[in-house]
Amino acid sequence: MTSRPARPIRLGVQVQPQHANYATIRDTVRKLEDLGVDILFNWDHFFPLYGDPDGLHFEAWTELGSWAEITSRVEFGTLVNCNSYRNADLQADMARTLDHISAGSTDTGRFIFGTGSGWFERDYDEYGYEFGTAGQRLDALADALPKIEARWAKLNPAPTRKIPVLIGGGGEKKTLRLVAKHADIWHSFSEPEVLTHKLGILAEHCAVVGRDMNEIEISTEIGKRDESYADEILALGATMFSVGIGGPDYDFTNVTRWLAWRDAQNG
Repeated sequence: MTSRPARPIRLGVQVQPQHANYATIRDTVRKLEDLGVDILFNWDHFFPLYGDPDGLHFEAWTELGSWAEITSRVEFGTLVNCNSYRNADLQADMARTLDHISAGSTDTGRFIFGTGSGWFERDYDEYGYEFGTAGQRLDALADALPKIEARWAKLNPAPTRKIPVLIGGGGEKKTLRLVAKHADIWHSFSEPEVLTHKLGILAEHCAVVGRDMNEIEISTEIGKRDESYADEILALGATMFSVGIGGPDYDFTNVTRWLAWRDAQNG
């Protein structure tokens, strides 16, 4: 087991922007903040991933502008942004703007820049982006991340804080190297045995780039698993856990179960 610094256990909920009207999504976001979740996510796609492929669906970043205004406590972001859909400097500026919107009357924004290389081919085809190969998309992400960081350093006004970067994915050669170089949070869907292996790979990449691996928060999807599964992932060093809920009616049953587990872990 990797020795990691003590962090509070956090629960993120991905409010899937599909099969629901926006009024329902807005009410869901408010309810989840009231329930006490730590982070709210959507996803960066243009069409539903489940159910009717042509069902109701909304664009991620525009939606987050609303979330920044209607919430006051939770952090929020995409799980995850598709790097292919917007150039790097624009992504940086959009992220900085959401950071300021969410700061409100305080000094600190709440936006988390979750990002990845993209994978849903229909998005690319229907919106006119070149799909290419997985390797090409990862190379494009590797090219974009330093540009995003450089733009954050140039923007006026600057971000209110060091915007946390969350990178999603588990590729050992490219993705985990990007995590070691750029991420504050690494998110995956790894089973315990796989997570153990990948944490070892991430440690190797961190050693190469001169990064303290303990700086990176480990995040994983727990969904409808049981608490013993989450306990096992927690023992490996994960401190951020996510669940997804979808429209047309967002069910909070699983969320409240995991909130109780989180509270028990945090004492």
